[in-house]
Amino acid sequence: MDNDLDPRLTPVQRFGRELARVRRQAGLTQARLGKNLDCSASLVAHIEKGDRTPKPDFAAGCDRVFGTGDRFVRLCRNITSPSGPGWYLRWTDEIEPRARVLRSWDPLLVPGLLQTEEYARAIFRGGLATSDEQVEQQVGARMRRKTVFDSDQPPTLWVHIDEWVLRRPIGGPLVMHAQLDHLATIAQRQNVTVQLVPYDNTCTTGWQSSFIIAELPDAPTAVSVDSAGEGEVSTEHRFVALIWARYDKIRAEAYRPGQSLEMIKEARDQWKQQT
Repeated sequence: MDNDLDPRLTPVQRFGRELARVRRQAGLTQARLGKNLDCSASLVAHIEKGDRTPKPDFAAGCDRVFGTGDRFVRLCRNITSPSGPGWYLRWTDEIEPRARVLRSWDPLLVPGLLQTEEYARAIFRGGLATSDEQVEQQVGARMRRKTVFDSDQPPTLWVHIDEWVLRRPIGGPLVMHAQLDHLATIAQRQNVTVQLVPYDNTCTTGWQSSFIIAELPDAPTAVSVDSAGEGEVSTEHRFVALIWARYDKIRAEAYRPGQSLEMIKEARDQWKQQT
């Protein structure tokens, strides 16, 4: 297991590991970084070791110095107010923002990265959230994932979705129309390819779980598998190879991108007629 994905790491330790990695990648010493952040090299060292808790202004300063958007701000936020289980936070805050290529499969829903706010809200309201506040926290965390598309070099995204997802009435006709309109728009971006998989396909391996494969420029390929409310993140070679094999079978069954886009637009218009 990659040390950065070790589930035994605390949020403070994960912040420190990521800080050390990005600092070394930027070619800065702890003393130089401390000077840029107006703090001591000793504080930087303690935070990297995970025995000091970073403050929000320290995290914001790291994002400013390294040009990392809000990566460190989010890692800092998860120390005091985590917005999901450990495996999910490791994926959304440490792996997904670094990915150069993301390949996803979802047999039940529009993938989280491509969800509208209202679609996500309808999902969480029907889930395990116990209050409106918890629902909004989960929606906010999901919407923050979209910042990966705002970078100077956004990841290439390959999305495979079961055809029946277009018909599943999440939140009602208004929500579905807006979601599919958004999906059609995203599907036309140069770095995004969306392909539907026939609902009557014979690739039963795709029914077992949704997953995402992340290809990283400076680390082993990682996978996130989500099933029945539980999830797992791994870089273990055999597990990654297993998910790659499932992905290849699913992709072989998929409609072509152009045909998929027309099907999305058709379903969008049908939802519009029901509003």
